[in-house]
Amino acid sequence: MKKIIFCAFILLSTVTLAQDNGYFYGGLESNSQWLQPDEGIDFPASNEFEDGQFRANNYLQLNYSLGNFTAGLQYESYLPSALLGYAPIYDGGNGIATYYINYKNDNLDITGGYFYEQFGSGLIFRSWEDRQLGINNALRGLRFKFDVTEYFDLTGIYGQQRNGFELSEGTIQGVDANLDVSDALKIEEVDIRLGVSYVSRFQDRGQNDTIPKNVNAVGGRLDLVFGNFYGGVEAIAKSKDAIVNEERLVSNKLYDGTALQVNMGYAQKGLGINGTFRRLENFSFYSDRFAEGNTFNQQILNYVPALTKQQDYLLTNIYVYNAQPRLIIDSSDQRSGEVGTQLDVFYSLDKGSPLGGKYGTKIAVNFSYWGGLDAEYNVPNKFYKAKFIGKGPRLYRDWSAEIKKRWTSKFSSVITFQDIIIDKGVTSGPIGTQGDITAQIGVIEGTYRLEKGASIRAVAQHLWSKKDRGNWAAAVIEYNFNSRLAIYAADSYNYGGEGKIHYYNFGGSYSKGRTRVGMNYGRQRGGLICVGGVCRFVPENTGLSANIVVSF
Repeated sequence: MKKIIFCAFILLSTVTLAQDNGYFYGGLESNSQWLQPDEGIDFPASNEFEDGQFRANNYLQLNYSLGNFTAGLQYESYLPSALLGYAPIYDGGNGIATYYINYKNDNLDITGGYFYEQFGSGLIFRSWEDRQLGINNALRGLRFKFDVTEYFDLTGIYGQQRNGFELSEGTIQGVDANLDVSDALKIEEVDIRLGVSYVSRFQDRGQNDTIPKNVNAVGGRLDLVFGNFYGGVEAIAKSKDAIVNEERLVSNKLYDGTALQVNMGYAQKGLGINGTFRRLENFSFYSDRFAEGNTFNQQILNYVPALTKQQDYLLTNIYVYNAQPRLIIDSSDQRSGEVGTQLDVFYSLDKGSPLGGKYGTKIAVNFSYWGGLDAEYNVPNKFYKAKFIGKGPRLYRDWSAEIKKRWTSKFSSVITFQDIIIDKGVTSGPIGTQGDITAQIGVIEGTYRLEKGASIRAVAQHLWSKKDRGNWAAAVIEYNFNSRLAIYAADSYNYGGEGKIHYYNFGGSYSKGRTRVGMNYGRQRGGLICVGGVCRFVPENTGLSANIVVSF
């Protein structure tokens, strides 16, 4: 605590002395839970109250910019322990978590301390922060970005990845280069961009001479835009490394990994089509090899989101897909990666047309399919051989349709239907041992605008399934008094399965200026919570939650 007070004093003093030339900015965010016993969902079921019923994640960010220089730090506290579902390495911790100093001019951008970066789509390397998921895998070290010319730039990184309030065992270094071919060759008809990336992890192998100190990943990408058409391909190869399961070295045998992603699309006024193909084989990449497979997304170096439609309704979020890039050769679980595709089609019916009506109509259709690689496994010898595509086990299949329609100047609606098949092991493991879950979900949402900025929103949802927890029904009603104040009530009920539990919630939020306060009370359905295709597991719980965000 003394460190944060001292650093805050230095920053504030600097602002006072140089306020004519620089400026100070930052933010405060506090997320807290007051957990309550609930016999209806058998909570607490194990050790959730070990550190008390109150939990909180708090973040204070301070930054100061003066001319070409910017400096900042982030103080974090998880007292008396972190929120449920967050990595236990944060429990009881507090202190300065990240800090940096940056210099930037027209061609050069240098950062020392903690930094975030992404190469290409992130498939080979991405460091980022997502507080909702409990991810902050910033690197501490040095990053430079240099615009060599108007059409060619270089980025270099060197450092160790954050792991809670400590640092990972591995040392990371990498280079990324991007070339705008069209600008370089003065081509106007087509936009062509090339990129290459290299990322290396150095980690002491201890007394085991059979595993490598350095694991390298090399990738290239090509992006094209021609008229209304666009496309891109990215391919990456990772050098050989040992595989780890539950923080245990499976064997001294080494395996390489590959990744391939292809995007194609077409866009014009009123119509958009986008398709993605991706194949991952043994493509987990961590700053510490012994972190592989952890359920909290800690120490992960690359960004491998689930390429499915990101849903945000209560029932469409029950059966979600989590990407499966890992290699596991075990007597009870064999997998070597995933292969699949996603297709999106967006179409707008013109205003004034028979189907578009006075205000027009928007239609979106999505299809995705993901399967495990078709591979042969020799468990005793820790050997496998995978086909490029083949006929691997289906892990997830989903199609959905959405219709958005404004009927009058005050009333609009959204109708959604989704059909899902998912291997239950994707959400609860191990894959291929518990069978498939088939479900259909229907959602009807309506919003009515009232006078003086007020509005009311209602959502009715239903999930049909004969497996797992059976049928569900859900409803949400939300009233916005104005742009500042809103309240809501929601309930999800698995009336068709065992337990027949109501997962009720009610709460509200208030915003004024740069401050927002939110609070809710109710039951949290256990399972995966996903943001941008990356997920974390949350156990069932009941309690009061509060959120405060202040920007300055």
